[in-house]
Amino acid sequence: MAKVTGIGGVFFRARDPQVLAAWYERHLGIDDIAKSVWRQEAGSTVFAAFARDTDYFGRSEQQWMINFRVDDLDGMMAKLKAAGIEVETRAEWDSEVGRFCRIHDPEGNPVELWEPAKGAAGFAD
Repeated sequence: MAKVTGIGGVFFRARDPQVLAAWYERHLGIDDIAKSVWRQEAGSTVFAAFARDTDYFGRSEQQWMINFRVDDLDGMMAKLKAAGIEVETRAEWDSEVGRFCRIHDPEGNPVELWEPAKGAAGFAD
């Protein structure tokens, strides 16, 4: 039976696509598609719909939020803070599936960073 095998891309509108692409490359290491296709490391991916009235994303008009897997959340947070990027953490975001933090890109889009817990059923690699 035919099925989806993974996420092939994440596409969104931006006021200044070149500036935003450069920010993601500089701070998160995600190459701009104009330069090359970003090859992800294999790992868990969660695809989930949230309730229409959720406040988890932040702004009420926000329709999506991307979550990136990271291998060293503490190291990533230190790097982002050193670059002057505000990093938000909350104790309730950490769970048996891993640790989380949130940043916002230059256009105000929330970006969640996730370090999967080692050994968490279905999530750790």
